[in-house]
Amino acid sequence: MTKADIVDILAEGTGLTKLETAAVVDGMIATISYALKKGEPVDLRGFGRFHTVHRAPRKGRNPKTGIEVPIPARKMPAFRVSKHLRDFVNESPEEETKFEFNE
Repeated sequence: MTKADIVDILAEGTGLTKLETAAVVDGMIATISYALKKGEPVDLRGFGRFHTVHRAPRKGRNPKTGIEVPIPARKMPAFRVSKHLRDFVNESPEEETKFEFNE
């Protein structure tokens, strides 16, 4: 599923135009990105948690030349799925229910 598919589904479900829905989706992505850049976690109850993980500096190796290359420390974005979403995804097709965020 692509961002365009998400916009189509949300626009159909909310009654907003695709342009308005795309603005909302872009705004949400930008908000999560800026929060992670500042080091703040983003918790979406019932869905999961976006956060950053610190990666220590290390030494890598250029596979072509074999020369050792230093890799600097950095922050990496990460996502931890909620139990509710994990259970929903692992539910058998016969038990299929609508995913609700308000639990």
